[in-house]
Amino acid sequence: MSGTITEEQTETAQPERADDLDGVKPLPVWFFAFEGIAAAAFDLCKAWDKAWMVLIAFGALNIIVGLTVLRRRAKVVRAMLKNARSRKVLVGLIALRLGVHLLLAVLGAPITSTVGHVVAGAVMAAATVTLLWFDQRVAFRALGLTAQHQTTGLVSAHAEIPLVSGRKAPTVREVRGEMIP
Repeated sequence: MSGTITEEQTETAQPERADDLDGVKPLPVWFFAFEGIAAAAFDLCKAWDKAWMVLIAFGALNIIVGLTVLRRRAKVVRAMLKNARSRKVLVGLIALRLGVHLLLAVLGAPITSTVGHVVAGAVMAAATVTLLWFDQRVAFRALGLTAQHQTTGLVSAHAEIPLVSGRKAPTVREVRGEMIP
């Protein structure tokens, strides 16, 4: 790469989608942290007897954020709730929770310590966030929304950031040296 962009990127007109998903953007990864906290709720309550108050506050915050900040992304939430793959993730996480506790009890090593519950909760929270993010990513790719709508979390793969001098900064894909369609 020579450091300058010789060809300017042009946007091609794309036909309007019949499924009304043109303006849909993915949920940010931080939003899945609410679901991660819910997944860790059992172990958090076992580790700290007053955790239920904090969990109720996080639940209320989740509802408020969902109804205000992420209101425009309600289509994505509804689609993910209706998606069979998302339901499989939910059932799998519940099975994992029960299976781990049952297996440890059968082996004679149930989780009884505070540290054990905190670690189990952290693992469940991380698994939940990762699986929901991955499920959303797969769903967006399957719908063909990847190139225009999916972001890496901070900067869109096609984002153009104007510089002070008036020139456009290279996109993330240009910096990485990827082919741009």
